Amino acid sequence: MTRIRVTAIVAAAAALLLSACGTTENTAAPETSAAAAGPVTVTDSRGKEISLKAPATKVVGLEWGEVEMLVGLGVMPVGVADPKGYATWVSAAKLDPSVKDVGTRGEPSVDSIVALQPDLVVMEDDRGANLVTQLEKYVPVLVAKGSDAADNLGRMRADLNMIAKAVGKTAEADKLLADFDAALADGKKKIADAGAAGRPFVIADGWKEGSTVSIRMFGQGSLVSQIGIQLGLTNAWTGKTDAAWGLGQTDVEGLTGLKDPNLHFFYNASDGTDVFADGLAGNAIWTSLPFVKQGNLHRLPNGIWTFGGPLSGKQYIDQLVKTYTV
Repeated sequence: MTRIRVTAIVAAAAALLLSACGTTENTAAPETSAAAAGPVTVTDSRGKEISLKAPATKVVGLEWGEVEMLVGLGVMPVGVADPKGYATWVSAAKLDPSVKDVGTRGEPSVDSIVALQPDLVVMEDDRGANLVTQLEKYVPVLVAKGSDAADNLGRMRADLNMIAKAVGKTAEADKLLADFDAALADGKKKIADAGAAGRPFVIADGWKEGSTVSIRMFGQGSLVSQIGIQLGLTNAWTGKTDAAWGLGQTDVEGLTGLKDPNLHFFYNASDGTDVFADGLAGNAIWTSLPFVKQGNLHRLPNGIWTFGGPLSGKQYIDQLVKTYTV
């Protein structure tokens, strides 16, 4: 979500997928091949049963989290909403150059989607019933929940397993989740061994309009926050957030309550617009904040998607563990 407010195979890519999934298309688990031979019925986040004659192989993805899941499962979408933006913000599961652009995530083109003759369209439930109704005239639509601040890690698992069943890749989903859980457990142990258990963190992004810098905070229920909490860390942001994404909004003055000298502040600026390093460079309040003065300000590597699946989640784990075990 490049700037969503509180109101987002070339050889090298193939190698990435092999390392993430631990398998190849030619050596897929027997149960996956068996599943591909018969019909499948999946219940999506609406409670609607989606029945397919066989697991889908030609899939269009309209939101990047689900696209990452598809690629991680070994299913390259035939079409994606804003693949250029995806390439900017998501590095964990790269797209093949042949993937077609079907419009923006906010306004995908029904005509472009239908022209690809997909077996299935995967989207999130916040994109609107009208779009679903239009698409369902031509193609089955699987609606993922996308986010749930009450249990975002559980929601991520459920979305992945639902998609995996629809595309006949349940064994691959099990492997992705097992690898993710192993990374969590290993990371938690490393942080504890370093004496950093319970240390505070904050994750944010921001944008500038005129001279005003707005800051979006990732609260307790956001996906990346729940990853940090599972690692044994503590999210220091306790401000108001929304029920779906766990996101809140503040300004520089709103950060003055973050006084713990051990706090690390992480942010994402994959599009190259770094409001923290550039837009706030001369702001006296910002430069007086303890985490800024002590150098505990961390711009995350480009392309770690904040709203992704287990592959992006492992990238966040790596960055948090690296920071707290130095």
